[in-house]
Amino acid sequence: MKKLVLFIVGWSVCLMVWAQEHPEAGPEKVATCSACHGLAGVSSVPLSPSLAGQNQNYLLRQLLAFRAGLSGNGEQGRYDPVMGAMTMALDEQDMRDIAAYYAGLPEDGSQSGVQSDSMPPESEQEDGARLYHFGDRQRNIMACSACHGPSGKGIASSGFPDVSGQREDYLKLQLHKFRDGSRHNDLNGMMQDIARSLADKEIESLADYMTHMN
Repeated sequence: MKKLVLFIVGWSVCLMVWAQEHPEAGPEKVATCSACHGLAGVSSVPLSPSLAGQNQNYLLRQLLAFRAGLSGNGEQGRYDPVMGAMTMALDEQDMRDIAAYYAGLPEDGSQSGVQSDSMPPESEQEDGARLYHFGDRQRNIMACSACHGPSGKGIASSGFPDVSGQREDYLKLQLHKFRDGSRHNDLNGMMQDIARSLADKEIESLADYMTHMN
């Protein structure tokens, strides 16, 4: 919890000094992005997240992290060769405009273009719901709802992402990456700490639950 408080204070200060965004410039700037993330920000491409309605601060932070990841060869930021290459052509104003544009798009009931074929078993939903809302105190696993909110919408002002209705395959992939350390741009290592304590089945249960939150 201490890590969370320190981050919120620091991130809020950073937000105050950033320039204004222009979401109306978004459609032209996201022309290439739509190939993976959809024309309306709803992805139908495996492992590519939907971005419609995602929290603006989070989107901006990820774009900056992708650029840093490529520049630093994965030692810093968030490493992804495709996204890193995309961000190298953007300046920070472009990133602000793109983040604002996607954040303003309607989720239309779900971020995910392709959901699971069916609802997961009730027991799996219960396991996912329990971990999401309550965590596991004995294993020092913080409840996901502490940062992502009880409805999964995140905390926009603090840059915590909306996970409700997100693609299940993408959620699973990110949890695995946090667990093995290949993604390490989380705030003060919070997601890595949590994911390292999760078994494969728990990752599946959490992803299923978050995907169906809408």
